[in-house]
Amino acid sequence: MQRDQLADFLRRRREAVRPAEVGLAEGPRRRTAGLRREEVAMLAGMSVDYVVRLEQGRSSQPSTQLLGALARALRLSDDERDHLFHLAGHRPPLADGVVRLARAGLVRLLDLLGDTPALVISDVGEVLAQNRASVLLTGDQTAFAGDRRYPVYRWFTEPEARAVAPPEERERHGRQMVADLRAVAGRRPGDPTVAGLVERLRAASADFRRLWDDHEVAVRRADRKTLVHPRVGPLVMDCETLVTPDLGQQLLVLTPADADTRERLELLRVLGVEEFLTGTTDSPAR
Repeated sequence: MQRDQLADFLRRRREAVRPAEVGLAEGPRRRTAGLRREEVAMLAGMSVDYVVRLEQGRSSQPSTQLLGALARALRLSDDERDHLFHLAGHRPPLADGVVRLARAGLVRLLDLLGDTPALVISDVGEVLAQNRASVLLTGDQTAFAGDRRYPVYRWFTEPEARAVAPPEERERHGRQMVADLRAVAGRRPGDPTVAGLVERLRAASADFRRLWDDHEVAVRRADRKTLVHPRVGPLVMDCETLVTPDLGQQLLVLTPADADTRERLELLRVLGVEEFLTGTTDSPAR
């Protein structure tokens, strides 16, 4: 770990990112054109104290998960992200490795979408990056570990994960997730990540086994679904999926399907702004 070089790199990258690039207001009283440390901490989901210690060269070695969060928060390019990993004493993640980071271009698209909820997900459904509108809608989906990183695993092994959908849509939603995983397994034959996930799901869930044995295949594309938010109620969302050429990552964009949903999303955005300003933000139920 090259602490001094890491500290200098993080400071310079923080100062190079304008607030508007990450969806924050610049404001007339800002002393620097770049981000504040507390803003980096908020975007990366870590404490301000740890960001300070990193920039002062007196922190412990950051984990690969933390480095990934910093890379997303600072909008690093792929080369800059790899450099960050090297300075911190880690190997950069391989394109097909267990550690997955959202592509820099897709993260920039998240910023451009502003108040429209959007996520970058891997082909097996792991959420790699979210914009703030998406976090307000579904909570932080990037902090899970192990098999819980995959929404399909939580859906079939944790009953509370299904609360995001109304009861009448849960069968269809689960069937779609399994059909999409089938398509991934077909594209990645013999891949231990996909095969292991399927094996563990078959062992853990009778519902998954039933749907898997139906052998339905369907790639995730456009869809309309209802999301039940614990604070503003049901939201009818149109979901559009854009994929990278290699099908390895997807940009999922959610837009309101009716006027009621637009009003509820606006209420959710206002509530989120108020909580950020008062420092009382709570993550919505996952």
